[in-house]
Amino acid sequence: MSTAAAVALCFLLREADGVPQVLLGLKKTGFGRGKIVGIGGHVEPGESDAEAAIREVREEADVGLRHEDLRDAGVIRFVFPAKPEWDMRTRLFTAVRWDGEPTESVEIAPAWFDTATLPVERMWQDADHWLPVVLEGGKVNIVVTMDNDNEAVASSESLLF
Repeated sequence: MSTAAAVALCFLLREADGVPQVLLGLKKTGFGRGKIVGIGGHVEPGESDAEAAIREVREEADVGLRHEDLRDAGVIRFVFPAKPEWDMRTRLFTAVRWDGEPTESVEIAPAWFDTATLPVERMWQDADHWLPVVLEGGKVNIVVTMDNDNEAVASSESLLF
């Protein structure tokens, strides 16, 4: 039995001309390369989920967040039956306040997307199961089990808190 990797993602939210937008990024390296993803990554030993989200947003998009800027948006457990070493427990945050303008890094090319027209065809297939809820201010507790191709969603189950 493998242990799920701890991951933290933070979705920066803004309004542009009255249109709600979210910061996502084109993944340029590593896991998920070529997909549009949330900003974030692995929780380091000794780090809290919130600390990891703050550090990852700084590293990937050069944006500064404070602990009090983060809103807890829940947890997703990703299960990859065909590749258990990919299993993840992902803590989600949103933020509407931060310092700096998102800047491209070695890993991520950040871009703003209207929340009503997310680029789901360019994202992991699970995103439309939970991301709209998070972007509307909701909190999720979901187990997403991926298909044997490690791309398609075999099942998505919401759990009660």
